[in-house]
Amino acid sequence: MDFNFKEIFTAFMVLFAVIDIVGNIPIIIDLRKKAGHIQSEKAAVIAGFIMILFLFVGQRLLNLIGIDVHSFAVAGSFILFFIALEMILGVTLYKEDEEEALSATVFPLAFPLIAGPGSLTTLLSLRAEFKLENIIIAVLLNVIVIYIVLKTSSRIERAIGPNGIKIIRKVFGVILLAIAVKLFAANFKMLIN
Repeated sequence: MDFNFKEIFTAFMVLFAVIDIVGNIPIIIDLRKKAGHIQSEKAAVIAGFIMILFLFVGQRLLNLIGIDVHSFAVAGSFILFFIALEMILGVTLYKEDEEEALSATVFPLAFPLIAGPGSLTTLLSLRAEFKLENIIIAVLLNVIVIYIVLKTSSRIERAIGPNGIKIIRKVFGVILLAIAVKLFAANFKMLIN
């Protein structure tokens, strides 16, 4: 086991920015109103399970279809780039159909809102750079944060207000944009070599 605090912190921040649980508070509140109740523990645990499972089998899935981690990381950097643009500019480039199955904790909350294409792509991109145990700790720390945010979402929204949520989204958008550029540069260099 080679635990590295810097790697854990960076992986945690990247996942935190991609999952954007604070920025999703308005959606969570809306889901809670429509569904009546959201099981915070279940949603956090299922999202964590999906992410850790993908961390282990994602690589094999890629190998099965003949794609290496660096190519996937470059593709992931584009996804992160567009997620960051959405966060910074306040535009929606990718729209999911929110009308169907809004009542469940698993869908659409745990998947695809928390453990969605962005976070799964990010996990494999991180795997190309960081040690597995550090990424797992970062995922588990994010699961704890997700649980806390889900449990206290209405209080958080009241405390920081809609403008506070917008500011947080924009700040994390800029951080995510910088990470996307770094990820692209590092993995593109590996592809060329």
